[in-house]
Amino acid sequence: MRGFEMKKVVWLLGALLGMGCAGTKAGLGEARLERYTSDASGFDTHSFFYDTGAEVVVFDAQFTEGEANKVLEHIRARTAHPIRYVVITHPNPDKFNGAAVFQRVGAKVVASKATAEAIPAVHAYKKFYWVNVAKAFTEETYPAEATVEVTFTGSYSLPLEGGAKVELTELKHSGVTVTQTVAYVPGSEALVVGDLVHHGAHAWLEGGVREGKVVPDVASWKAALGELSAWPRATVHGGRGDSAPVMDAIEAQRRYLDGMVTLVEGYAAELGERKPELCGAQASTHYGQLEQRAVAAFPELKLPYLVGYGVYGLVNRVACGG
Repeated sequence: MRGFEMKKVVWLLGALLGMGCAGTKAGLGEARLERYTSDASGFDTHSFFYDTGAEVVVFDAQFTEGEANKVLEHIRARTAHPIRYVVITHPNPDKFNGAAVFQRVGAKVVASKATAEAIPAVHAYKKFYWVNVAKAFTEETYPAEATVEVTFTGSYSLPLEGGAKVELTELKHSGVTVTQTVAYVPGSEALVVGDLVHHGAHAWLEGGVREGKVVPDVASWKAALGELSAWPRATVHGGRGDSAPVMDAIEAQRRYLDGMVTLVEGYAAELGERKPELCGAQASTHYGQLEQRAVAAFPELKLPYLVGYGVYGLVNRVACGG
């Protein structure tokens, strides 16, 4: 585990989104969407936050409370508006571990009912790994399990002041994990989708936690991407990587997923009688080889280390009966 001294990367999206300085108003001032990004210690995770001009909505809460505090500091340096909600787009720990930081300043955590129900199992699985395997935390230092105060099924419009709108939609397909929520900001055409999209970057291929095991479902992920076409004019803002027009984001992410499935299946076939090594003590060596092959196959993409960390889920599905 790398050190937890993280950098900030801030991107003002006003010009791209056609809002902010362009004059889109909500309540007391100008609305704007901004982005905060951790470094690799926090898995280069984006947290977006939308200042309506009267209050703030945060999307995804980072992997640790320390990093969530940096998001909070960044917001406070830019606005005195109260942080009203934290939306969790899907049940991965880099989305929910830092939620308590925002609850302490009065924010309510919002997630789909399915995400809220998935959090305990994901938290237990990840805590075991980080405490007992990676030994990057102790029982006392690993973040406490996140609590969700507002749940919904299907769709939900956040109750905001001054006519501002944020519309949440639970997708019908599971996406990167067992369930996926997207957030749409009408007028700006901003669509925040969590790790469903890693535009210009390698993706987290671990899969969702089901019955104590990670199970990636690439077909469902691709189907979830197709659901984004319901917002044909949107700019997609994913959990990592760059923002992109929705159709470009869908096409590129599907192409990447197909390419990685082909790569993993081909690698497993090449091993022949050595294929069981993918499921045993030598597996980590093979994950490194797969990371190198992913870099060669997609040289234009950032964050190749995500393959080394997360490809085990896809490998287990292909080669280990996972």
